[in-house]
Amino acid sequence: MHVSFVSFAKPVLHGYFRSSCSWRVRIAFALKGVEYDQAPVNLIKDGGQQLTQQYKAINPMQQVPAVEIDGITLSQSLAVIQYIDETRPGPRLLPADPKKRAQVRMISDLIASGIQPLQNLYVIQKMGAEKMQWSQHFIDRGFQALEPILKQTAGKYCVGDEISMADICLVPQVYNAERFKVDVDQYPTIKRLNQALLEIEAFKVSHPSRQPDTPADLRA
Repeated sequence: MHVSFVSFAKPVLHGYFRSSCSWRVRIAFALKGVEYDQAPVNLIKDGGQQLTQQYKAINPMQQVPAVEIDGITLSQSLAVIQYIDETRPGPRLLPADPKKRAQVRMISDLIASGIQPLQNLYVIQKMGAEKMQWSQHFIDRGFQALEPILKQTAGKYCVGDEISMADICLVPQVYNAERFKVDVDQYPTIKRLNQALLEIEAFKVSHPSRQPDTPADLRA
């Protein structure tokens, strides 16, 4: 059930240009055509602006993203995406069919719980010199599971022929894989889907190279 909420204030996204979890939310807003403001949180500068008491009051986990929307503050990107889907008009981000909806959630959780947390900034900072090898290992481990699943579920996109939350999770994770020098050619279904999705405007405008806080040398 989709409910429309009248809100006079734009949502505010507290995020970081290269955060894959922040990118997921930016994609969802773009797909839904929702205008929003950004309040960048630099995860590197000053030891990490997410660690300040000011930001801890917004998100006690001291992570990005956090979204102020409709009088509440939400963190955890999948919760934010599902709230956007349930309260804003536009294309569905979770399919109406229960089986497809479960597949979308399965793929989204595999990425958001099974791959991304093992190579987020907090973890790799603890790994020191081994961070590249560590990240490659866990991305490959996840992609080895994801590839056969997507072979079964994919049509034009991750689940059938409609863009969903699964696609929103996939593209930022492939971007991370490429950053950490994972050979994505080993995963032809993942590679094909990612290439198709990057042609879509919502994925382009939300890309890390096109954000207000993107450093000049990384801008598209």
